Amino acid sequence: MATGRNHRPATRSRGIPEATVARLPLYLRALTALSERSVPTVSSEELAAAAGVNSAKLRKDFSYLGSYGTRGVGYDVEYLVYQISRELGLTQDWPVAIVGIGNLGAALANYGGFASRGFRVAALIDADPAMAGTPVAGIPVQHADDLDRIISENGVSIGVITTPPGAAQQVCDRLVAAGVTSILNFAPTVLSVPDGVDVRKVDLSIELQILAFHEQRKAGEDTAADNGPDPAAPPVRAATTSRKGPDGDMPAVMPA
Repeated sequence: MATGRNHRPATRSRGIPEATVARLPLYLRALTALSERSVPTVSSEELAAAAGVNSAKLRKDFSYLGSYGTRGVGYDVEYLVYQISRELGLTQDWPVAIVGIGNLGAALANYGGFASRGFRVAALIDADPAMAGTPVAGIPVQHADDLDRIISENGVSIGVITTPPGAAQQVCDRLVAAGVTSILNFAPTVLSVPDGVDVRKVDLSIELQILAFHEQRKAGEDTAADNGPDPAAPPVRAATTSRKGPDGDMPAVMPA
């Protein structure tokens, strides 16, 4: 899911493993839901179940944050929300530019969850001159010719690419040249970036293909269960071993 070259965030320099960093947003989502219900504390087992991990892994992850909870009480929900938000850099405002305002780009621009998580859509950029000035989610689309200026004026360090695959690398190169150091790529192509730039790839078609694999496997298992043993399968052979008895070796038939 992810491709990265880096500019290393503080979490990495402090020795927090990449796998732990990837799970922090899952914990934060579960904790935010608890906070919204005014739940003051949560056990590691309850939080692990809500985040979809096992409790031992959760406790290990939190140990990297210096958070160990209180025996018999659990973890303070509000404090953990703050602690993980700080670790992920969500306690500050991150201006984001979306490049490629088609259906997907417009949908992302309209997504209300960014602002509540510390991300502000600062600019919408498209190569179609007919789009220039068109408001999307209350933000006027600007032309790609002005990309360098737009990135500079808005202090953008995170770019989102939602262009067709053929244009993605060129857009990526321009974003990097303009000073963007983190890119979220929705285009179905692999981007090449220099050291100091992080890329996260979201490929919906790959995720659907993985789901199709699992659906096919489940269908095959159901068919096999309905039809019984495969008559074309080779017979199960028995292996003959021996063990000592009172009258010498005794043959024992064991499944192969």
